[in-house]
Amino acid sequence: MKARLFIFALCLTFSIASGQTKKFNQPLADSLAKWVVIDQTAAGIQQGKLKDMPQKEWQAYKDSVFNTHQQLLAKIFKQYGYPGYDLVGKKGSNNFWLMVQHCDKQPGFQQQVLKAMKIEMEKGNADSKNYAYLTDRVNLNTGQKQVYATQLMYNTDSCQAIPRPLVDSTNVNQRRKEVGLEPIEDYLNMMSQMHFDMNKAVYEKKGITKPKLIPTAPNL
Repeated sequence: MKARLFIFALCLTFSIASGQTKKFNQPLADSLAKWVVIDQTAAGIQQGKLKDMPQKEWQAYKDSVFNTHQQLLAKIFKQYGYPGYDLVGKKGSNNFWLMVQHCDKQPGFQQQVLKAMKIEMEKGNADSKNYAYLTDRVNLNTGQKQVYATQLMYNTDSCQAIPRPLVDSTNVNQRRKEVGLEPIEDYLNMMSQMHFDMNKAVYEKKGITKPKLIPTAPNL
């Protein structure tokens, strides 16, 4: 498969710069930018040349992308720790985080990254919102409840986003505010609308013409 060959060809051309000094690393930032395009293709819905790929092949493609990226990210993490703004810029740091989000089959690796990311976040060298998303991802992947309600499931009978298991739901908006996230009501409505737009034809066949939204909360 051409797409799969491209991934491995890209991997072979990547070389992590030697040395431990955390000065800005443009080649590393460029590599992360290239990989994240492939990551988002695998994480999204089938489009373009991949649209007609059988489901079994599509899942194999996704697994190949995420597993390959995990190995590359692990090498970066081993040498540099969590790549913050100082090393790869805000965009590069975001790209690294985004790909770690999809390493769900390696929760131990995600936990290691989360621990290192917290240190960088507290120094202002990593994004607090991204930290919240990875926290929830790690918690769910290790059998715990999420903290910030970033991870969702959908009621397909009404097209409504619902948080996956959540600890202390009463105070979730306060926790979200502390890391710079919008109120949970706004987030759920946004994701419900996005889910409807992505699956509009399916919902319209069910007679559902719009997502089910919830009243928004007053500003804290």
